[in-house]
Amino acid sequence: MTASPRLSAEFIVLVALLNAMTAMSIDTMLPALGQIAGELGAADPNSRQFIITAFFAGLTFGTLVYGPWSDSIGRKPAIVIGLACYAAGSLICLFSVNFPMILIGRLVQGFGAAAPRIVSIAMVRDGQSGAAMARVMSLVMMVFMLVPILAPGVGQLVLLVAGWRVIFLGFLAMGVIAGLWLWLRQEETLPPGKRIPLSLAALLSAAGEVFRHPVTMGYTFATGFTFGSFIIYLGTSQQIFAEQYGQGELFALWFAFFAAGIAAAMLVNARLVMRYGMRRLSALALRGLVALSGLFLMVSLLMHGHPPLWALAAFLLAAFFCSGLLFGNFNAIALEPMGRIAGMAAAISGALSSFTAILTGGVIGQLYNGTVIPMVAGFAGLGLVTLLVTSWADARRK
Repeated sequence: MTASPRLSAEFIVLVALLNAMTAMSIDTMLPALGQIAGELGAADPNSRQFIITAFFAGLTFGTLVYGPWSDSIGRKPAIVIGLACYAAGSLICLFSVNFPMILIGRLVQGFGAAAPRIVSIAMVRDGQSGAAMARVMSLVMMVFMLVPILAPGVGQLVLLVAGWRVIFLGFLAMGVIAGLWLWLRQEETLPPGKRIPLSLAALLSAAGEVFRHPVTMGYTFATGFTFGSFIIYLGTSQQIFAEQYGQGELFALWFAFFAAGIAAAMLVNARLVMRYGMRRLSALALRGLVALSGLFLMVSLLMHGHPPLWALAAFLLAAFFCSGLLFGNFNAIALEPMGRIAGMAAAISGALSSFTAILTGGVIGQLYNGTVIPMVAGFAGLGLVTLLVTSWADARRK
């Protein structure tokens, strides 16, 4: 396959769709979390957050499986197998009769979604590197960010005309469409001659190469801490906006508003990254995020965790704009030195960043106490840790 098809509009949209399955599987659920938890007998109000974190747990484990497997059997077969697991998880959720059952379904669904998420990134890395890869990933993420803008509204609409189970029927259809499109339209990006035999020795050797590289490891954890803030928001946004601020009917619009901030940032990044470089743009955005979060934390504390809705909205829009400048660049920086073992590198990087995000964002999300203080403090603290980690990694670049 030549470089031109890799950069075609169809390829970018397909990779965006494969990545978007993760966002769609999360964001469409948000308006329904309270209803699902109540109907299936969740014990605690904060337990609804486990519907999100269970998906991420499956995603983390699946990342370790599908990445190296795609290095051995090819990108397309690995993604199709993952989509089959995703469909099975969707069916379990569709027919759930209690809260533990839907968590199991979400775990299986997340495990399957790991394949299109992580292997599609390896598909991009098969043909691009450096700032060029960052540009492609920014374009992919820009298309991908249309999902958070639209998905909560789709979920809200489904709840108005049907039940929450129909949402999982939609997930099932999405997985089938993505699988057929990939299999029929996309050429294999990893030819047989470049594949690595699936063996324990090969896996350990590749893993050792990933773990020994300070830039790859540093920016992997940086990605995790950055996404950890997003998990805090995902887990608590329905409680904050629908319940704390009484915006239940407008929740989908607020979510779309903030997602538009991330999409705008990714468009800006795609335009500027080739001129200014991904490290310079990332450093400016990260410092802005840390300063902004620290300032708004002080405001939130002075107002006892209940700042005006307009102030919270302004903070989140600015914070997500900064985050949008980080996501694509951090991934590209982490994988740039790993071209020879892109699948394994994507697996290790994706699993570690997801585990870091779950561990930090999930724990902080469970601290929700009816105020925005845990969320804002999480943004500030994780932003500061990200700044320290990236400074450490950059200092050790060769």
